[in-house]
Parts: sequence; structure tokens; C-alpha cells
Amino acid sequence: MRRPRLPVKAPRARRARRAIHSLRVQLTLANVALLALGIVATTAVSLMGMRYYLLDQVDSGLTKTRASIASTRLTVRQIDSLTVLSFVRDRLAPGQFDERSTPDSIFTAVDGHGRPQTLFGVAPTPAQRGLAEAVDDPAGLTSDPDPHSVDVHGAAYRVTATRLADGTYVLLAASTDGLHKGIGKALKLDLAVGTLLLSLLACLTLFSVRRRMRPLEDMVETSSAIAEGDLTRRVPSRHHSTREVEQLRLALNSMLHQVESAYRTREHSATQLRRFVADASHELRTPLSAIRGYLQLYDQGMLRDAQERRRAWDRMNGEVDRMGRLVDELLTLARLDQRPELRLRDVDVGRLVRDAAEDLRAQQPERPLTVDAAAPVRVRADESGLRQVLGNLVANVRTHTPADVPVRLGAERTGDAEGVVRLWVRDEGPGLAADDAARVFDRFFRAGGGAGSGLGLAIVQGVVHAHGGEVSVRTAPGEGLTVTVELPARREGCD
Repeated sequence: MRRPRLPVKAPRARRARRAIHSLRVQLTLANVALLALGIVATTAVSLMGMRYYLLDQVDSGLTKTRASIASTRLTVRQIDSLTVLSFVRDRLAPGQFDERSTPDSIFTAVDGHGRPQTLFGVAPTPAQRGLAEAVDDPAGLTSDPDPHSVDVHGAAYRVTATRLADGTYVLLAASTDGLHKGIGKALKLDLAVGTLLLSLLACLTLFSVRRRMRPLEDMVETSSAIAEGDLTRRVPSRHHSTREVEQLRLALNSMLHQVESAYRTREHSATQLRRFVADASHELRTPLSAIRGYLQLYDQGMLRDAQERRRAWDRMNGEVDRMGRLVDELLTLARLDQRPELRLRDVDVGRLVRDAAEDLRAQQPERPLTVDAAAPVRVRADESGLRQVLGNLVANVRTHTPADVPVRLGAERTGDAEGVVRLWVRDEGPGLAADDAARVFDRFFRAGGGAGSGLGLAIVQGVVHAHGGEVSVRTAPGEGLTVTVELPARREGCD
């Protein structure tokens, strides 16, 4: 049996549903609802006040008329025999002889049983009979100072009563239909004005909220662009944004900057790691290939002469030593990357410089050497790390410059006791080009493919950074090379 296909909701319906749940629409609805409640409350209070005031005016007129009749102390017969009928008709019972079913005012006399009586020689009208039927207890109305509300032929009246000298009750009623009609018109006017205000508020709120939320839309667009790979996007600034939105924009841009920096750093680290692994593999492959070749020669019996075997043995030992030094340097760099805990103590950098100079003088007695470190220069540092820094710098000079090139080593303190300790190693060798100088601290970098592993200066930079210092080079072709190390005299958090 083939199942009926369910109707697919139109995209317009989905957009409408999403729009209803949007923050812009929610804020608009909230503002409209609050204003609607305010209009309803204000309208209710004003209409109640107006009704109370108008009813008070009607009741005041009825009460004065009742007091005037009561003060005359007339009987119903005396009132009936009065010749000043126009006065009674106009003042006591205006509209008395109006045959309408709902006149504006009703004046009628009833006996003790509530039956209407003839006045002025005229039989009771339907309005008078209706009033008499609506009032159950004329005596109660007489004793009550405030008029009561009654219905006469479906029309609303306020009624009061007074007792004449002969015991007859006079009922006085005033219509409140005009009052209720006026209140109804006022209600319609309030509703019309309130509806107009709500419509204007909804339009203004939608426009204002949309304008105020444009920075949030910019944030959404920026986030989407970043998710697609554009890490350089930032939330633009707008002239009329609120303080909170501007603070959010600045915080988001700061976070995006940190994210971009972290991503770039990770990419750079990953690239460096791949290059590091490739360079390390290449550096280790060379001694391993040489050792494997000599072993194959020995295994095939091609090294028959004792002198050849001795030479092969010496070459293999040399390659093993080279490979061991390379592994040691790689381990040193790996430990520096993990930010090891340094063994800090007061170290005389001048003494370390003099020791490094003595080592260089012992290895190359013919090299001109100048030492500028006579006075003690103390720094809070790891002594073994600083010895390695000076050893690598001196080894770099010894490896890459001729033995007759002058070298100068020195150490000094700049500023006060909390200043900077500076040490340097300067040679007058061939120097480096600008491109090579920019990569001199890269791992496995050797200018011109020279000797060495290319890790010496990288280790120097790692040790100096671990101490919170900086290392720099100054060089040019034909002007030699100067490596300067600057260390804080006291590391923060250390005594």
C-alpha cells in the first residue's frame, strides 16, 4: 500500500518560524506587550475615574432635587393642585410627560405598596410604571443617602426617593445611558489611539533593534568567515553602537587575534617540527651510511691490510662521535622546548667569560684574543646553561673563522643592580649576508653549507630565552660577526 506523501513545508514558513524566534522579534514583542499592558491599565484607570466623576454628578443632582422636595413638606394632593405646573414640570419633573420609553429623567409618586399614582391629572407613563416596578423598597431608598442603579426597560438609571408629608413616596431617576455611551466612545478612542501607538512602537522597535543589532550580525558574518578559513577577519566598528556591544566587539576581536596567533604559532611549530625531523634524519643518515659502508667492506673481506682496517675503524669512531654529539644537541633542544626548571644561583659571568677565553686559547694558541671581563658581573642564572652558551659561541668562532682572526669576549652590567647583564663574542671574520643572518638561529642551518651540526646557535637562543633574556647578532659581509646576549640581573620571582 502506497503511503501518502506528507506535505513539505515551504521555505517561507521556515523563515517565518525562525523570524518569530529571533531576538529582534522577541524584543519587539516584549516592548509591544509592555506598552499594551500600560495602555490597558491607563485606560482602565481613566475610564473608572471618569465613570466615578460622572456618576457623582448625576447622584449630586438627584440628591439636591430630593432635598428640595423633602424641604417643601407638601402632600401629593397639594403638589397635584398647584397651579404653577410649569415650575413643577420644568424643575421637579423635566421630561415627565415625555412618552418615550426611556426618558432622560423620571419623576413618579408611589404609595406604600409601590404602586404608581396619578400626578397632574395624567396617568402613569410606561417609564413611571417601569421605575415603580424596578424599585422594590421605596422606604429603603429614602433612608439611603446615595442613589441606586436600576434598569428601566433595559435602560440604566440612578434612582433615589423621598417621602412626602402624607406618606407617599416620590421616586426620582436620572438616565445614565449618556454616561455609558460617553465611556464607550472614550474606550473606542483609547483603543484606536493605543493600537496606533502599538503599531508605531513595533515599527520603531524593529528599526531601532535592527540598527543596534547590526554589530551582532557583523560578528556572525565574521565568525562564519573565520570558520571558512579566513583568520584575518575582524568585527568592524560602527559609529552608533552601544557601549556593551562595543565592549563585546573589542573582546571578540581580542579573542580572534589570540586564536589567529595560536593557529599561526601551531602551524609554524608544525612546520618547524617537520623540517626539524627531516633535517635530523638527513644529519643522522650521513654518519649511519658511512658506518654501514665500512661494515660492508669489512664483512666482504675487502679490508685486508691492517692499516686500512685501522683507518676504517677510526672513521667509524669519528662518525659515531659525530652522531653522539648530534643526538646530545637534539636532546638539549628538546629539553629547552619543554621549558625545564633552571637551577638558579648567583653566577659571575665575568669568570665564565674568562674560562671560555682560556679554553679557546688552549685550543688555538695562535688566535688573537681580547677579554673585557676583569670586574665581577653577577647574575641570577643557571651556570651550566651559561657555560654551554659561551662554549657554543666560542666553538662557532673556532669552526667558521680562520685561526688568525682576532676575537673579543666581554661582559658588563648596564644600569643599576636590577638592570641587564650583557655578554658578547665578536670576531673579525668574513661575516654573513643579510639572508643568512636572518636564519642564523634556525636549527640545522649552516651558512654556505659549512661544518658543524647547525644546532649550536639554536641551543644558545633556547638557553637565553629560558633565562628570560634576548640574543641578537650584528654582521655584514667582510665585517665579522657579533653575538650579544642580554640577561636580566634578577629573574622575576627569584631572590
